[in-house]
Amino acid sequence: MSNIEKILNMMVSRDAEKTVLKVGEPPYMVIAGQNKFMSQTPLGQNEMKTMKAECDDFFGNADKFNLSGKAIKVKRSDEAVIFEIVKPGSSNKNEVAGASRTQTAQSGGSVGIDDMLRYMIENGASDLHICSGTRPMLRLDGEMVELEDFPELTEDDMWPIINYITPQKNIDEFKATNDSDYAYEIEGLCRFRSNIFRDHRGVGGVFRQIPFKILPPEVLGIPKHVIELCSLPKGLILVTGPTGSGKSTTLAALIDYVNRNFRKHIITIEDPVEFVHQNKACLINQREVGVHTQSFKKALRAALREDPDVILVGEMRDLETISIAIEMAETGHLVFGTLHTNTAVGTVDRIIDQYPSNQQNQIRAMLADSLVGVVSQMLCKKEAGGRVAVYETLIVTSAVSNLIRESKNFQIPSIMEVGKGQGQKLMNESFIDLIKEGVITIEEALAKAVDRNELIHALQNKNMLGGVDLK
Repeated sequence: MSNIEKILNMMVSRDAEKTVLKVGEPPYMVIAGQNKFMSQTPLGQNEMKTMKAECDDFFGNADKFNLSGKAIKVKRSDEAVIFEIVKPGSSNKNEVAGASRTQTAQSGGSVGIDDMLRYMIENGASDLHICSGTRPMLRLDGEMVELEDFPELTEDDMWPIINYITPQKNIDEFKATNDSDYAYEIEGLCRFRSNIFRDHRGVGGVFRQIPFKILPPEVLGIPKHVIELCSLPKGLILVTGPTGSGKSTTLAALIDYVNRNFRKHIITIEDPVEFVHQNKACLINQREVGVHTQSFKKALRAALREDPDVILVGEMRDLETISIAIEMAETGHLVFGTLHTNTAVGTVDRIIDQYPSNQQNQIRAMLADSLVGVVSQMLCKKEAGGRVAVYETLIVTSAVSNLIRESKNFQIPSIMEVGKGQGQKLMNESFIDLIKEGVITIEEALAKAVDRNELIHALQNKNMLGGVDLK
């Protein structure tokens, strides 16, 4: 946190009327009409230069902003920086209303971004997008919606937001690489998975809500055979799907199920930490890549010495991470991981294809012994509003294990078609069930289906297409 941020937070917490930083004078706040000195040492030219640079980074060119519900004016010169809180009901009340009305887009201060995030939560959106040159936008039921009540943001508006909401290490990373990931939290409301980036227009950011409350897997509709895998002493459970398909929510629910029902040691390795788990029946240690460890693979290797029973790998990004996760699943740990694949069978193929051809027979054998289940999912718009998860589940039985070992993955869908009693379910079967229940429309299912032609064929066989336009 910069010196300017510390001063502003102190100013608000002490209900000060004004803060004066002036060359040749000790810095002071005006509280109840009296000057309260923050230091006995007068500010020098170099210190003022640093303060002014921090102001420019934090506020851009703005002369007013909001902080924790307070409207504040800022005056800057080479010799002084003065912050003054505008009291509601004063002669400046139009400025207060203006700052509130524009959500401090003129400065991007704390109330601006926090109010936009609250607006996102109140409207049930999953993501907030803020970009230079556009109005803020929400992802609502999977679609992008522009917020017409908010003004178009400039890059000067964006920098105060970035500086307010982003940890210093991530600001440094952003300046070096032009993007960075981190978590942000509004106390009592929600956590947010945050990404800041630069594009051809300037600076942008995306914030995804991560609720404090973790819903039970039964409420989310996670198949019971998948939930039952959580009681296994070892094995690899993969949750897969495209970006934004609810993988993190599913994993959090499964980890919480273990936390509530067993006495184990759970280690999560995430980038960033998303859902925050409290110790229930289990001891949980959550580690963030870049904060508590250098990488997924380093944290996984370290976990071997940390006596875990259950390990969550937020992303299996590279060959070494995948190899360590499979090895740990083989050697007595229950490992949860994610991949960006669209089907259960495609997940098995993706893992094997990561390896050089001369190692693939070995990894097939290891995967056949360690993999216990794959959940592939996507989110669809519900007919009545909102979204619902659609699941494909592969439970690795001895028959499935043999097919993986013998490089006959193409036969796995046939096993899944006849193995419903064992928990097997293809994605198209889940689509059809949700259509029958009136949860989603045929058009939505066809738009999201990985194998659209196969779904059309299945619907035709069940006389469910009716007058649906297939163009």
